[in-house]
Amino acid sequence: MVEAAFFRDSYRTPLTHPQASVVEIFFAVFAHLPLWMKSALLVRNCLASACGLEVPRSAEILSPEVKANYRVGDKIGPWPIFALSPSELVAGRNNKHLDFRLSVLKEAQGETINLVISTVCTTHNTLGKLYLLLIIPFHKWGVQRLMSSAARAGRL
Repeated sequence: MVEAAFFRDSYRTPLTHPQASVVEIFFAVFAHLPLWMKSALLVRNCLASACGLEVPRSAEILSPEVKANYRVGDKIGPWPIFALSPSELVAGRNNKHLDFRLSVLKEAQGETINLVISTVCTTHNTLGKLYLLLIIPFHKWGVQRLMSSAARAGRL
């Protein structure tokens, strides 16, 4: 999927809580969206749904459920889990216009354990490419901001 990607990015930060599971790290980053970001996602989902695309339920954006255990096929936040190991969680969605995967990876680098969040998107048509061209700047800024906020708040 990475080789065929129309878009891919990756961001890294050291973990101050290296014992945290990838699920705990996922929620440390993605369960703390500012209200304006939640609102933007809800508007985007309304527009996407009107175009016949599969979108998460509003509750999955506004107050994601946190379960005690997760496995492949479960939803984490708004996305189904495609792969789960002690060092990596891969979630995402397949849709008519594009498929995307979000990876939350714990990676050792010498004595340091890092968090690496990566996104990979493959497009299926012109709508997918146009959508990504509009979204990419917001995505890059948003992921970096969420990671930075989680680190500053001591959640990572």
